[in-house]
Parts: sequence; C-alpha cells; structure tokens
Amino acid sequence: LNVLQYFISTHGARKGLADTALKTANSGYLTRRLVDVAQDLVVTEADCGSSNGLAMAPLVEGGDVVEALGERVLGRVLADDILRPGSEDVLIPRATLLDEKLVRRLEHEGVDQINVRSPITCETRYGVCAQCYGRDLARGRLISIGEAVGVIAAQSIGEPGTQLTMRTFHIGGAASRAAAASSVEVRNKGILRFHHIKTVQHEKGHLVAVSRSGEIGVVDDFGRERERYKIPYGAVISFKEGDSVAAGQIVATWDPHTHPVITEVAGLVKFQDFVDGLTVTSQVDEVTGLSSTVVLDMKQRGGKDLRATIKLVSTKGKEVTFANTEIPAVYTLPPGALVSLEDGAKVSVGDVIARIPQESSKTRDITGGLPRVADLFEARKPKDQA
Repeated sequence: LNVLQYFISTHGARKGLADTALKTANSGYLTRRLVDVAQDLVVTEADCGSSNGLAMAPLVEGGDVVEALGERVLGRVLADDILRPGSEDVLIPRATLLDEKLVRRLEHEGVDQINVRSPITCETRYGVCAQCYGRDLARGRLISIGEAVGVIAAQSIGEPGTQLTMRTFHIGGAASRAAAASSVEVRNKGILRFHHIKTVQHEKGHLVAVSRSGEIGVVDDFGRERERYKIPYGAVISFKEGDSVAAGQIVATWDPHTHPVITEVAGLVKFQDFVDGLTVTSQVDEVTGLSSTVVLDMKQRGGKDLRATIKLVSTKGKEVTFANTEIPAVYTLPPGALVSLEDGAKVSVGDVIARIPQESSKTRDITGGLPRVADLFEARKPKDQA
C-alpha cells in the first residue's frame, strides 16, 4: 500500500476496533435488561385449561410465501381440532403437540389456517403452562415443568447482539437501491377480498385507500386465499371488493417515493399559518420548473406555536366536517411536506393535498444494528410522530 491507502484503511480498522469494544458492553447491557424483565416467566403447570390461542396462517408478502404454515406451527400445541378441508373429519385432535411428521401431514392435506396455544393467551397466574409454551427446543419434546423459559428467551435474543452493527451504514450507489414496489399485480385468477381497508371513492371512479394497514387478498373458487398484498395509504385501487380478476392484472398503484396526504372530503383549500420564511418556504423543482411550498421543520425556525395546516371550507367559507361527524377537516402538515396547490383551490374526495417525500431507506441492512433492537424493546416514542 502507498501512504494514502494505508492512511485510509487505518481509519476503517481503528473505527472497527473501537466499535467492538463499545459493542460488547452495549450488547451485554441489552441482555441484562431483557433477563431482568423476563426472569419471572417459568413453566409452572402442565395445562392452564385455556381454550384461546392464536390463529396461524402462512406469512405471505407480495404474493410470495415467506414462511410456510408448517414452519410457523412446528412445536406448538393445537387449541382446536383440525378438520380435513371440505369435510367434518377430525384430522388432528386438539391438545396435540405438532411434530415434523404431523406438520408434513398438514401441508399434504392443504390446511391453511390453524389455531395454536400461545404464551400470549396463557391463563396461568404466575409464569406459563407447558401446553401454551409447546416444545422444548433443546430436547424436542413438550417443555418440562420448572424450566426457566423467560431467561432462555432473553438470553437467546441477547446472544447475537455482539454480531450486530453499532451504526447503520448507508450504502451509496444506484445498484443497491432496490426497485421500490409501486403496484400490485395478482398472480392467480380469483375474487378480491379487502382486509382492514378504508377507501374513499374518487370522482373519476377509482377507489383511494385511506387506511394504513390494509391488505388485498385473492381467493380462489373454493374460498381459499391464494395471495395477499399490503396496500399503502394513498394507493389507487382500480377494482372493488368482490370483483373477479385474471392473473397478471394490476389491482393497485401508488407512488413509492412520496407519501401522500389524501383529503376525505371535498371543498376549497384554505391555508392556515402559512408564513413564508417562518413555517413554509417556496422551492422550485430544477427538473420541471414548477414551484411548490415546503413546510419547514419546527426545530430549524422560530415561531414554535405556528404549524402549517390546510383547512377545507365550503364555497361560503364555512368549515367542512368529515362525513357523519362533527370533526372539522383540518390537515396538519409534517415538516418536509410539499404542497403544490394554491390557496383557494378546489379539491374533491380522494385528491392529494400534500406529499411527504420518502427517503428510499431500503438500502440499510436488515439488522438496523443494535440500537434499533434496543429501541424496539424499549418501545420508545418516535421522533416525528404524526
């Protein structure tokens, strides 16, 4: 190596060593906190007699089966009898521990949903019961009474902590940016089913999703779900529930790079607290030459109590309320939002009144590092909450 190369690589190596020293302490502390919380979870009885459980189905993301049903229920105890699909025959009775052989049988029979016992629904007063916990992974049989399962779980989560990164590395370059999904194309023909989707009807005829955790499923002629897709807020849905679709049809589309703010009522736009240079600033797009208004971050400016909001009013200037409620239609805009409407513009139901740019942070590695894991367990307040 010449001097410059040596100098540059020293920087990286030293950072790595310093990081490792910090990391072991940090990771050990995470394990310690987890153990402290979970240490009272011990298997105290054989069966709590609970009839509740969790419904397990294959994990499907974007039409691909991420985790088959068999993998998810292996080592769990059944909460209900499993019936052979399309008949009343009991395939496997309740209170059976599912082992590899039974799981293969389930997949062979094509069962697509199972209720299993879970520590979440366990009714034991102190600790958990063996039936709700299921299999002891170290021995391959039902867990024995007296096993300290809480501590084992805490240590299992903490153990790979030293292998996580301390900082999230941002990978530059065009190649690493995964092409963000911007539409849903169904793979099988079938009938559409909407799950937890709230929609509004746009005047052009299509539906616009105004719920955050909606999903669209496709069921075949026998009523079995073949695929399921997540539908983000602001997606344009071109079919209605119960419509039949052919394979390869595009059901929903959205813009992957911005997050829209959708109006659920029609009216005229009225800007409130839009003060140029204080709460908002105008910005000209270099590519298109169009100017849009950008909401400034509260931390970077004075006027803390002013928040840029868009209010919808009727033609007579009275404030519009959401359908069937007394709540006025007021949209508070988050920092960084782009508003391309003029004050007094007319909007109809399902129109976009502002866009929030999404940084395409798909480039980070999946772990997100140790700080991310600690954040999840601490359930901390998010920085920019809505």
